[in-house]
Amino acid sequence: MGWSDICIAPKQSLLYGFVMMLISYAVAYFAYEIGSFIMMIALLAGFMFIGPVLAFGLYSISRQIQEGRKPVLGHCLSEGKRHFGNEMVFAAILLVVFLLWARAASTIHVFFPTEANPHLNDLAIFLGVGSAVGAIFSAVIFCASAFSLPMLLDRKVDVVTAVVTSINTTLRNRGIMLLWGLIIVTCIFVGFFTATLFVMLPLIGHATWHAYQETINAEAWPKHVSDE
Repeated sequence: MGWSDICIAPKQSLLYGFVMMLISYAVAYFAYEIGSFIMMIALLAGFMFIGPVLAFGLYSISRQIQEGRKPVLGHCLSEGKRHFGNEMVFAAILLVVFLLWARAASTIHVFFPTEANPHLNDLAIFLGVGSAVGAIFSAVIFCASAFSLPMLLDRKVDVVTAVVTSINTTLRNRGIMLLWGLIIVTCIFVGFFTATLFVMLPLIGHATWHAYQETINAEAWPKHVSDE
């Protein structure tokens, strides 16, 4: 259903995706200019962490389509402004987790071999520990952000309620959510290296909105009324 939203609102979706793509490439270029591949990976990982916040406008486009309205980017901005407080609280949570991840990543360098030209076997512990730590932080972020922002847009709830609901739903559907997470990572990496992020990001954003609608029964909380 994510693709159907792009077909209904191609200009709005692709323009939003193009802006997000430019941001990601600007981050990569900045890291390249300072000459650090590790920094580029770290910054791109950070971009993936805050991606759900940036995708808020895509959720708004999907919501407008669902309500039978013509999607307007100005309406996305007004909804973003209305939910700005919750968005910033959520972004702050992601930032704290990202900083902890960056600190853990720097600490892991104690496992890096001291040899000038280490073999793959010498890197096994370093790569294994690094992958495990990265997987833990990624899982935390994914569980917290899978459905929380669509819920904040749709219902009158606080950030804690939205995050707890997202984590609970993700853990109850571990298998399918693991598959969904792998699809997201694959789409982002393919999009980044093939310059198709402007399509991949809207596709993921719209699909996330519909996944939220199909997965979570949020009738217990009052619904936000969209501004006409």
